Amino acid sequence: VFFRDDEDTFKILVATDIHLGYLEKDPVRGNDTFVTFNEILDHARKNEVDFVLLGGDLFHDNKPSRKTVHSCLESLRKYCMGDRPVQFEILSDQAVNFHYSKFPWVNYQDENLNISIPVFSIHGNHDDPTGADALCALDILSCAGLLNHFGRSTSVEKIDISPILLRKGRTKIALYGLGAIPDERLYRMFVNKQVTMLRPKEDEDSWFNLFVIHQNRSKHGATNYIPEQFLDDFIDLVVWGHEHECKIAPFRNEQQRFYVSQPGSSVVTSLSPGEAVKKHIGLLHVKGKKMKMEKIALETVRTFHLEDIVLAHHPDLFNPDNPNVTQAIQAFCMEKVELMLDNAEREHLGNPRQPEKPIIRLRVDYAGGFEPFSVHRFSQKYMHRVANPKDIIHFFRHREQKEKKEIDLNFGKLVSRPAEGMTLRVEDLVKQYFQTAEKKVQLSLLTERGMGEAVQEFVDKEEKDAIEELVKFQLEKTQRFLKERRTEAEEEKIDEEV
Repeated sequence: VFFRDDEDTFKILVATDIHLGYLEKDPVRGNDTFVTFNEILDHARKNEVDFVLLGGDLFHDNKPSRKTVHSCLESLRKYCMGDRPVQFEILSDQAVNFHYSKFPWVNYQDENLNISIPVFSIHGNHDDPTGADALCALDILSCAGLLNHFGRSTSVEKIDISPILLRKGRTKIALYGLGAIPDERLYRMFVNKQVTMLRPKEDEDSWFNLFVIHQNRSKHGATNYIPEQFLDDFIDLVVWGHEHECKIAPFRNEQQRFYVSQPGSSVVTSLSPGEAVKKHIGLLHVKGKKMKMEKIALETVRTFHLEDIVLAHHPDLFNPDNPNVTQAIQAFCMEKVELMLDNAEREHLGNPRQPEKPIIRLRVDYAGGFEPFSVHRFSQKYMHRVANPKDIIHFFRHREQKEKKEIDLNFGKLVSRPAEGMTLRVEDLVKQYFQTAEKKVQLSLLTERGMGEAVQEFVDKEEKDAIEELVKFQLEKTQRFLKERRTEAEEEKIDEEV
């Protein structure tokens, strides 16, 4: 649909997964996230958007460093404050929309602030609320008046998503948001019908319904993702954060009849094929019930090139029995890397802010009797030419299909090892530990799930009191229960009740 922008058209800049502070200590790649964040906000200003909509993971660390927070504040203050009037109004009860904020109203309506571009954001799994106060980095930005943090649900029993209702001229948007929640928990809540999206009472069909979510979209396990058919079919557009591959063009879900746009990340954080897709942000135009998504290619993103080699596919070049085969493989890999460097140079956009050195990844499948060579010597050669010399090469082996059935297997030798690219999750380790533990050290008061989540917060989010808080909470809960049951103070009786 082609339509002209006018006083009835919302222009919204859409981006997710900016991961500010990713690799900030890296001498080469340390500034990448900050440079691109500035580019994103610059696009917002140039296009005179009504607001910026972020889909979570603005920060890479749960407790971002001082440098990261400082850079973020600097960018928001530089691009989002100013005299340009904001052209839309909010019709919903802001005390509901921002109820956990100390200043429960949108920042551009604060008489002490001068905001030209409001930013609305949900939190992701990297920057989610933790600790006793359940604060996250976005709450700091929101308290400073530079960002509007929405879509936060505090309850574990029931989620009611109340939209922020926006109006510009004759166009009305109902903006729904849901900050990241552990996938399995949210999956369970959807199945048990504990997630409700509240709709405006007045002529509900005249609203454009926009939903921002930050969860696994691709299936990572039986319940470790959120299937699209869980979402309500009255939604018009879902902006899906968390997945890093850029699939920003709205894709129609025929079953639910809504569109899904997955902007992807604005920085490469894992050297996988999905991240090698060109990075974009979106300029969303909404007029009445019609929408148009314009792709904007990001020009400051460091180029990333990825290629796969399967040694067994080149029998003419490599014979595993040849004593010099490793040198031959090494020479072949060097040739490949040189070619990739040439390509990277050709693709460099000439934007002065785009970093020079590319990220290069060569994945080598050495199945079929080959040996990997030492990557250390190899990387020395590229020290000054690529941004990631230490992990240019990744050796892996595809499982070879065994033809004959081997009957006399020695089970003692089989050690279960996670497959290539699988990361063990803290919760799984905790669960595994307690399932195989002896009777006397198994959990009776604490649950494995709760313990797993507490250990994960302790490790990943550096939440020093997470485990202590869990124990205290569980103790108090049990004591209340025992009091209510009026249990006699004898060990057997207590054990029995517990």
